[in-house]
Amino acid sequence: MTRVLLSLASLSIILMAAALIIGLTVGDLYGKPSQEILHWATIHRLIGVAAALAVVFVESVIVTYFVGTSRWCKEVVETYQLDLDLVRSSNRFKRRTFPWAVAGMLAVVGIVALGGASDPATGRDGTQAWSQWHLLGALSGIVFIAWTYFVAWNNISANHAIVQTIVAQVAQIRRQHGLDR
Repeated sequence: MTRVLLSLASLSIILMAAALIIGLTVGDLYGKPSQEILHWATIHRLIGVAAALAVVFVESVIVTYFVGTSRWCKEVVETYQLDLDLVRSSNRFKRRTFPWAVAGMLAVVGIVALGGASDPATGRDGTQAWSQWHLLGALSGIVFIAWTYFVAWNNISANHAIVQTIVAQVAQIRRQHGLDR
């Protein structure tokens, strides 16, 4: 799972960085923008939406991983009458990770909301005043989301060690009882 998370997280960070770079280089949208500037602004919006969806997807995969593995740990530990501390440890990693995953999702929603507030294509007055807030939100959001991925990766690695311990103990019990050929 750590390799999958690394790949997915890298892709979402690359998308966020691409949206940031295009947003910084698009030009002045608040005066009389040319067709080329409007074209690049559309690309910025589309990549931003793709990045936001990627972040929500990665954070959802993290949550799903912990829901599945903690349930699996509970069922296997109860079935084979293993030490309940294994379940408690897995649940502890799940509880440590969930708030970070939700915060990562909320951070990207905040970035998108600030982007919408700063978008002159909405036709609202005063959108330029939001552009610096959007930039600040995007810069801090990318760093924060990367941090949530790092926390999740560490906790997934630690949880994986618990899963491996359970698998090893189950294999030993099955061998002792002649259940494996």
